[in-house]
Formats: sequence, C-alpha cells, structure tokens
Amino acid sequence: MEAGLEAVAIALAILVIAALYASVGHGGASGYLAILSLTSFAAMSDAWLKQHVWCLNMVVAAIAFHHYRSEGHHLRRLTAPFVLASVPFAFIGGSIAVSGTIYDVLLSFTLLWAAWRLWVVGYSDDIEDALPRPAIAAPIGGSIGFLSGLIGVGGGIFLSPIVLLKRWAAPKAVAATAAVFIWVNSAAGLAGSVASGRLEVEVAIVGPFTLAVLVGGLIGARYGAVVAPQSTIRRLLVAVLVIAAARRVLAMIGLWP
Repeated sequence: MEAGLEAVAIALAILVIAALYASVGHGGASGYLAILSLTSFAAMSDAWLKQHVWCLNMVVAAIAFHHYRSEGHHLRRLTAPFVLASVPFAFIGGSIAVSGTIYDVLLSFTLLWAAWRLWVVGYSDDIEDALPRPAIAAPIGGSIGFLSGLIGVGGGIFLSPIVLLKRWAAPKAVAATAAVFIWVNSAAGLAGSVASGRLEVEVAIVGPFTLAVLVGGLIGARYGAVVAPQSTIRRLLVAVLVIAAARRVLAMIGLWP
C-alpha cells in the first residue's frame, strides 16, 4: 500500500476506534495498537508505538471526560483514589520496556472474563450506596497504573469492568472516572519515557492522526454521554473488551502481525 493511501486508511480506522472507545469514556489505546500492528508501523519499537498511542489517548480521553462531566456524571470521590494511586506507578511502568507471551495470555483471559461477566450480569440500577474506601481503591489504581505504563494503554479497559462489577457506580459515572484515569496514566507514561531518555514521539506522524481521533472522539463521547442509555454504555464496554482481547489472542496464534 502506498504511504498516502495507508495514512488515509489508518486515519479512518482510528477515527472509528476513537468513536467507539470514547462512547464509554476510554481513549482507544488497545484499538490503536491493533490498527498500527497491521501497517508498516508494526516494525517500529514497542516504545515508539505506545508513546504515540498515549498521545492519541490523551486527546480522546479529554473529550470524553468533558462530555460526561458536562452531563453531570463525574463523581470526584470515586475518581480521586484510583487516579492518585495510579500516577506514580504509570510513570514507573512507562520507563520500562517489557513483553512476554505469558503476560499476553493472562491479559487476554482477564479481558474476556470481564466482558463475559458484564454481559451475564447485565445492567441494573442496584448500585452500592458506598463508594470504595481509599484503602481498597488505591491498590487497584496503582496496579492498573503500572500495567498501563508497561503495555502502553491508559488502563480504562481494566478499571471500568472492576468498578461496574463491584457496583460502585452507574455506567456513565464509571465512564467519566475512566476518562480521567486514562488521561493521567497516559501523561504519566509519557513522562516516564522522557525520564528514561526513551521519548520517540514524532509530531509529523501523530499530528494527522490526532485530527482523526479528535473527530471520532467528539462523535463517540457525545453519543455516550448524552444520547445512549446507561445499559447501552455497558454493552459498548463489553464490545471494547472483546476487541482488545481478540487482538491479543489472534497475535498469539499467529493470525495477527
């Protein structure tokens, strides 16, 4: 594929991914990684890929948070302990290069299990009265932050299903929290890359793709925050988890670059 045509194809693909992920408050990192692995960018280093994905993540997560907060779905007391604990660990994870088949297997099964549980449980208005105590939320946020820094995502694919399955908040409140969580973890991961002397972001590459995710993010975030009912947000999250897991499973069995 010629460079120009490939760039257009990538832009259209990540626009769609951004719209889907933004609808549930996510940045789309796992989707962008899947798309880029099918192109000439697959030859780039892991550090290069995750740093560019973090940049796109921050754009979409910011848009998603704006829409969900504007509609009154953000709960600060839910967000704060997860975010505060995640930042230092995302910074550390972002400074480390790691890969491994065992990790991919565990991650894939975790995502599929979460998707299955969310699908089986379905949506319910029966939300727990009490938000998680900081002593419970902080270890969860720190662990997810570290994993996010290692693999180059924002962590929403881990945090959202946990909060929903624990019934700590309704789907749209979870989406608002996930958006903040993803933004700060992506920023911390980039900061970790800078601190380790491994920053490889190319403005000429990330610039055009940013425009694509900007459009997709605006469409998806407005749909999720304003139009879609709570139950639809949960179903969309299931789709996001399955997509993220499927990409890793296919890569492990040799059907994905």
